[in-house]
Amino acid sequence: MVGDGRYRLLSYSGTDGRCNAQMWRARDGQLGRDVALTVLLGNQGDAHAAARVRRTLERAMHGASYAHPGVSRILDVLSPGNGIAPREHVLGIVVAEWTNGTDLIDLIADGPLPAATASRLLEPLAAAVEGAHHAGLVLGTEHPQRIRVTPEGQLRLAFPGPRAEASSRDDVKGLGAILYLLLTGRWALPGGPQGLPVAPIGPNGSVVAPRSLHPMVPHALSAVAVRSLEDTSVGGIRTGAAILQVLDEIAEAEAETGLIPVVTEQEPEDNVVWTTQRPVKDKTRTRKLAIGVTALAVATLLVLGWIAMQVVGFFNENNTKGDSGPPLVISQVVPTTETKQSINNAPTPTTGPVAPASISVFNVASDPDSPNKGGLAIDGDPNTSWRTDKYLSNFPALKPGIGLMATFAQPVKLAQVVITSPSAGTKVEIRTAASDQPQLQQTLVVGSATLAAGDTTIPVKMTAPGQRIVVWITSMSPSGKLWASQIAEIKFIGGR
Repeated sequence: MVGDGRYRLLSYSGTDGRCNAQMWRARDGQLGRDVALTVLLGNQGDAHAAARVRRTLERAMHGASYAHPGVSRILDVLSPGNGIAPREHVLGIVVAEWTNGTDLIDLIADGPLPAATASRLLEPLAAAVEGAHHAGLVLGTEHPQRIRVTPEGQLRLAFPGPRAEASSRDDVKGLGAILYLLLTGRWALPGGPQGLPVAPIGPNGSVVAPRSLHPMVPHALSAVAVRSLEDTSVGGIRTGAAILQVLDEIAEAEAETGLIPVVTEQEPEDNVVWTTQRPVKDKTRTRKLAIGVTALAVATLLVLGWIAMQVVGFFNENNTKGDSGPPLVISQVVPTTETKQSINNAPTPTTGPVAPASISVFNVASDPDSPNKGGLAIDGDPNTSWRTDKYLSNFPALKPGIGLMATFAQPVKLAQVVITSPSAGTKVEIRTAASDQPQLQQTLVVGSATLAAGDTTIPVKMTAPGQRIVVWITSMSPSGKLWASQIAEIKFIGGR
């Protein structure tokens, strides 16, 4: 019994070791209802711990007026002398309405979920975070045992009460970590529950992208999970709105398959079941049977549910490296007659066509697009193309753009760049770069245009010769509900 004997503990839900909090399902003896208790433990004589708990309780009280389906409603906040006996080793209790359903960690016990399922599950919680931040509130979403899955198939913050030091940025990181957990079965933030597998770390110090662990994860969803975990100083996502946009688009695209997730009521817990029929309530099914049906259905979706997205992306070459890291340039040298002459120290022409010594995919965020196909843009054949990946959102939603870097054997001063492309509406910039791996802000724009179908001539104004020219795509062309662009040929025209 806690809270002066009013609450009888029924079942343990987890521990948040970062703030010495335990989560319990309890019974309110006065009102005869189940509630969710976040019990903050510690020595009442520890002034530092007491101060941190007071901050948590203050935040919980401020959040009590916030109503959203993605957050359990706070009913009461208790402190020593106010519902808690002074001699107990309890510094505070946040009382919230109980959320029926199942634990988040139980949901992924049989393995990662399909991307559409993960998107639909996370949408209400992401919307709750965005709304709370607009109201000046922090929710505290960055621990998986604070989250439960409702019978309607939505994630909810079931044990509210943000840590004293938690910020709105931590809420966004929490969303990214939950998405990562749904897609991979691994937790990507410090302080997770014991026994839950942790996310692998890549050579650059960032978590390995979900797409690298499970190639069927869409590029956009993989990128948003990783970028939500990154610091904003290196391009991390700042708001829940950016996450919501991608989740909405993933769910909408997947809805065209006709497969919808529902949650049937089970005894004693509720579990997600996939079906194409209306949900039928059957309280005689056990939890074991429900989990078995879920595992079988999820396995089926891995083959069928994503076939539409895979057909769309079949012709794209996709790299499976991490979704973050330093600028990446993957070179593919395509020698030509002019190239061979330049390599042999022949003078580079100052007027007319100029052939680069090599061409590279220039990438500053996420995976490089078709990294081994850059040479198709200068092979002299307009029937072959370098292609971007197909995205659910146009640039710069997930990254600022993508491009090709042409490197010349000697500095050149260009007058024009002619791009042959079928992707009308694609916006490009011509930039000069001083090194092989510059940051985007270290490059200089010397021309820009919106591509027409066919040839587009872009005037270039260079004040001095340069050895590296970047064709940088800032906006792609619509392709149904997706975004993508192709570049068939690039011709560089020198000038005086």
